[in-house]
Amino acid sequence: MAHQITNFIFDIDGTLINTYEKYMPPMIDVMEKHGYHVPEDQVDSLKRKLFGITGTDSLRQAGVKEDDIPEMVDEWRKLSFQREDLVTVFPGIKEMITDLAARPDAKLAIATSKVREDYQDHFVKDYDWTKYFDVAVTEELTSKHKPDPDPILLAMKKMGARPENSVYVGDTINDLKAAHNAGIKFAGALYGSSQPQSIQNADYPLHKPQDLLKIN
Repeated sequence: MAHQITNFIFDIDGTLINTYEKYMPPMIDVMEKHGYHVPEDQVDSLKRKLFGITGTDSLRQAGVKEDDIPEMVDEWRKLSFQREDLVTVFPGIKEMITDLAARPDAKLAIATSKVREDYQDHFVKDYDWTKYFDVAVTEELTSKHKPDPDPILLAMKKMGARPENSVYVGDTINDLKAAHNAGIKFAGALYGSSQPQSIQNADYPLHKPQDLLKIN
């Protein structure tokens, strides 16, 4: 059966692997250490709001001064890597990626807010199914990041993809906005989203990874 959607571009965190507990508690810890107190009743909502964007953008949106951001991002990354054992793959992801890759007309790519080192050392090296991604756009490759479309547009350029044949798979409102700003459809990973209500209007709502195999 021929498929209209042949170019699949994926976010990573909250979409392919569950890294919420790896990244978000350390962000709050680092903010507290540097004097940026978050009231207890606001911690959960702030973590959910800032999950899935670059570390720099997260701290900037949290009100951290520009001069403090580089040091705090570095500390945050180091603390996060100490929590690597908390990361899990969402059930069904490996099978879904493998099935997609078996289609003769399918191309798979990544457009992520991860830095290249994190992508290589804490994603590619950990999961054998990452071999199916032909293209990977990481934070350093674009000056603008989600919700701007630049990472997705660069992935499409590298893939030789047309908008009408492409979909971006992500878990946040910024992923949805980035996809639509790039002129392509959005598949919302409701199964992994920390704010599923924000992506309930996705072009393709995904209640489980295998739902992606059903879109045309």
